[in-house]
Amino acid sequence: MRVTVLLGGTSSERDVSLASGLRIAAALRARGHEVYAVDTARGALTIADEQAMLSGAIMKTLPPEQEALARLTAETLSATAGRLPQRGEADVVFLGLHGGQGEDGTIQALLDLTGVPYTGSGHLASALAMDKDLSKQLFRQAGVPTADWLMAPVTDEQVIAALGLPVIVKPSKQGSTVGLTLVKDAAGIQPAITEALRYDDEVMIERFIPGRELTVGILGDDALPVGEIIPAHEIYDYECKYTAGMAREEFPATLTAEGTRTLQDLSRRAFRALKLSGYARIDFRMTEDGTFYCLEANTLPGMTELSLIPQAAAAAGIGFEALCDRIVQLAVARRQGESR
Repeated sequence: MRVTVLLGGTSSERDVSLASGLRIAAALRARGHEVYAVDTARGALTIADEQAMLSGAIMKTLPPEQEALARLTAETLSATAGRLPQRGEADVVFLGLHGGQGEDGTIQALLDLTGVPYTGSGHLASALAMDKDLSKQLFRQAGVPTADWLMAPVTDEQVIAALGLPVIVKPSKQGSTVGLTLVKDAAGIQPAITEALRYDDEVMIERFIPGRELTVGILGDDALPVGEIIPAHEIYDYECKYTAGMAREEFPATLTAEGTRTLQDLSRRAFRALKLSGYARIDFRMTEDGTFYCLEANTLPGMTELSLIPQAAAAAGIGFEALCDRIVQLAVARRQGESR
């Protein structure tokens, strides 16, 4: 199959996307696919370009106001659209993008216009999952527990009365903990909101749930083995996610059989509540009394060497190359189902 891998882009998760996309491209070539890698911000990459990028490390990008690439304008959107494959140029598009317009439904809507199948969820589901406020409302309607929250602007007094301390302050439509702060005292609330506003126009303040960090990958109709993340820091932040040795992952997680079934069922419910398709990763916290709280759904989860979905798939006996190939097949099947 002819597969175009879209990577890079203009979000604050650009570097993570490059690492994911380049690894995906190599895996699909190993499975016999004809693969082209395209940076939606810069254009097609040569094999030499890919090899040069693969030698680099994942580094946190500058905040949007300091990074010109992160500004989506009519001009850049038009340029991005011009880099997308048209019908007949590719059999499927593999979205190796993370955050921003790559994960919020914008690219998905453009691809719907081209008629080319693409991996992951459609534009509506992608937008719902990226918006943490809307997704948490849908989780609750589906019976999936999630922590209480408020949306800025709020006063310190409102936060403490409704949520107590500590709280998590984060952009409502970002990923990879970009712009996120764990706030332990009232004096830190407003500065944390200001920091989050550098990355998004909406900010969520959420009750902090102490406990174990758990994650469940969904692949097609299947819930993959539950994983536990044990970060070096108090929370699973950007550095822990993308720096070797800063977090330990256990797949499968040490849970009772009942706990595993419950968490996988909650993950499927969250997946369906947001109308997701293909694959996703659903993240949770578990308190000391065994209660699960859904944090968020990731529609285009990381595919780097340190990422969680590949580890979950490996625990189910699915190697990385097979995982990427399966995701491609799910994309094709979804488009075929929509055309009937």
